[in-house]
Amino acid sequence: MAVPHKHSALRAFLADEAAGGIVLIAAAVLAMIAANSAWAAAYAGFLHLETGPVLAPALGPMTVHMWINDGLMALFFLLVGLEIKRELIDGQLANPARRRLPIVAAAAGMIVPALIYLAITWGDAALRPGWAIPAATDIAFAIGVMALLGPRVPPALKLFLTTVAIVDDMGAVAIIAVAYSQGLDLGALAAAAGVLAIMAAMSRHGVRSLVPYLIAAVLLWWLVLLSGVHATVAGVLAAAFIPITATPGAPDAEQSPLHRLEHGLSPWVAFLIVPLFGFANAGVALGGMSASVLVEPLVIGVAAGLFLGKQAGIIGGIALAEKFRIAQRPKGASWTQLYGVALLAGIGFTMSLFIGGLAFPGEAVLIDKVKIGVLAGSILSALAGFLVLRFARPTHDMTGEI
Repeated sequence: MAVPHKHSALRAFLADEAAGGIVLIAAAVLAMIAANSAWAAAYAGFLHLETGPVLAPALGPMTVHMWINDGLMALFFLLVGLEIKRELIDGQLANPARRRLPIVAAAAGMIVPALIYLAITWGDAALRPGWAIPAATDIAFAIGVMALLGPRVPPALKLFLTTVAIVDDMGAVAIIAVAYSQGLDLGALAAAAGVLAIMAAMSRHGVRSLVPYLIAAVLLWWLVLLSGVHATVAGVLAAAFIPITATPGAPDAEQSPLHRLEHGLSPWVAFLIVPLFGFANAGVALGGMSASVLVEPLVIGVAAGLFLGKQAGIIGGIALAEKFRIAQRPKGASWTQLYGVALLAGIGFTMSLFIGGLAFPGEAVLIDKVKIGVLAGSILSALAGFLVLRFARPTHDMTGEI
């Protein structure tokens, strides 16, 4: 099924992500300024301000930072889940033939960075939990960089990067649920499963109002928070049960609850939640660090995984898929342009910072090193990808199809 050129859901999503990515970049810069200025104490004090209540005994009183990472980011993952479901049912991934290349490219683009990270950090067992940090791609940041290039990046490349990143998100959510969950409360998990069953029954019986689904999603979030599985996974699980009516080319279709929720949620996530997360998590005080931190295994592992691993995995995956006739690269795309896209996929910012916090909970020193590695790898990937796409010879026969 071809993607309509004027009003498709994916193109509307790209418009929000491009502008939101630029706002995210600004938020990250502000975080670095705040953490390295006279406002540093106020910045840290605000993030660790206890607001209460105690929603899960294992977590203790909620802080501003926890509300952002465990609460607001659940809405980010809800949007991710909506995008995944919409693409699988009503978009680029609905066609099995079109799924193959993004799946191969995304899988290789997650495996190779993880292997590079493990190869660099293998000598220190305490660092191994961070293997998934360089495996993720930040859609908003990458599309934001693409937006700076204007018409030099054809729509098909933007759609390809987005579908790869969406498949990448599926993998990241699975990793968070399996690898970064601990001390599971089976009673809370059973109750969460009961809420999902109720949502499934509502969908099956034709409930189209979003209100009962959103109430159930809030209850699901709390139960998942109690269970020991990271609470943000609740967002993706809830999205799976939001009803969708296939409406290609009409992202605002009133008859499709999923499209309505996605359209309503997207600006809040792009312009408030993700930038707020970036502001709360990107700040790292550099005053007490020496340049030697840049050659520490954790920093190199994260940065090399993002910058080298992502490009090698994605471009290698595309080449292998084409060689073995699993799938063909986007119509009209040159290898130089695809290489530029593979470089931009090394921008791991939001998801990488998020996974870094899960990998090393309570380890402030390690988390700061993760931030430096993520920033270094993401900035290198952004600059290199921008330059490659800026000077790549443009093609004139690329359509919006993947």
